[in-house]
Amino acid sequence: MLTVTVFALLYLLIRPFIDWALVNAVWIASDRRECLAINSDGACWAAVIHWFNNLIYGRYPDELQWRVNLGLGFGLLWILPLNLKRVTNKLQIGATGVILYPLLASYIFLGGERSTIHYLLACTGLAYLLIVYIDTLLLYLGSKKTSQILEPLLEPFLGKKADQAGFFLLLGGLVVLIAIIFQGIELEHVRTESWGGLFITLIISGFSIVMALPIGILLALGRRSTMPVLKWFSIATIELVRSVPMITVLFMSVTMMPLFFPNTMDLNKLAQVIIAVCIFSGAYMAETVRGGLQTISRGQFDAAKSIGMGYWRTMFLIILPQALRAMIPNIVTSFISLFKDTTLVSIIGLFDIMLMARNISIDKKWFGLHSEPLVAISFLFFIFCYGMSQYSQNLEKKLNKNR
Repeated sequence: MLTVTVFALLYLLIRPFIDWALVNAVWIASDRRECLAINSDGACWAAVIHWFNNLIYGRYPDELQWRVNLGLGFGLLWILPLNLKRVTNKLQIGATGVILYPLLASYIFLGGERSTIHYLLACTGLAYLLIVYIDTLLLYLGSKKTSQILEPLLEPFLGKKADQAGFFLLLGGLVVLIAIIFQGIELEHVRTESWGGLFITLIISGFSIVMALPIGILLALGRRSTMPVLKWFSIATIELVRSVPMITVLFMSVTMMPLFFPNTMDLNKLAQVIIAVCIFSGAYMAETVRGGLQTISRGQFDAAKSIGMGYWRTMFLIILPQALRAMIPNIVTSFISLFKDTTLVSIIGLFDIMLMARNISIDKKWFGLHSEPLVAISFLFFIFCYGMSQYSQNLEKKLNKNR
């Protein structure tokens, strides 16, 4: 009886939505009046289609949007080797990506006048990514890695360090080659005020998700530390940040942070928001990590200490891998929540996907159209959040098989 009742209620709820969203929907129209004239009972998806480019890229110039696609494409290429079974240096690739990819992506997204250091670091990121893929290709072909090709030439001079020297020699040569090739290419400057849509949502959430775990680990370890200053600083940071809403942290970062800097310094609002979201997410992640650390028995600490392992080696080789494995569902839940919470940045004036959806309703052609844009971005959020959830479940199963 309960099953029949539930299915009957679902039918009564879903059937009108399907009629509105699909059966009676209008897909082609020039404005809202034309939508209403065609069918006033259905959704006007023509507005979403008309504004779709703005929902994805915000106010980024149309002729330069290839740079956004290129930068995000490099990010996907950096993540791809982490999912390949034969790649063994995944930690190195991930750590290098955290350091070098933001420099490469910011150079592509911003453009304009480039500093020599930023330009060379961006070229280093591109060169390292190229080496990773050449190494991966040779690895799947059964050959040695690229850095080991130069080893026979350097071994008579450097001995055991020939492999490392070969890698840095190859990296340096590629950096010089890439820098020479792209020296004459000037990228037009695009201010961060023009960034928006799903693009800026991915930037804020992606950067915050990447930084949340290391910040959370450091705060969790600091909270469990025996050093009074470090312990109380970590406790104060965690409790203070977790005791206020995220929107308060955002307002504080935008309005209060400039007071601590000289008036001549022009702060970037996007950078302020990213710093605030990273601190907020790190404080919540700290409690998740601390919960995982508490599941590890004291005997493992004593066993590591008995064989002469220091604190940091014990933590990063024995304790943290087990704690983080146990906390994968909670960690991914925090990531999903953080991804959805980034829509709050629209309140402080950043044109993320939520604010761009709201702007559809004030466009003179589509004035008063609220439901369709919100349903569309809800569907986009569902795709990303469901994807993260499924990835975490697959990762959990994979780690359980390797036990």
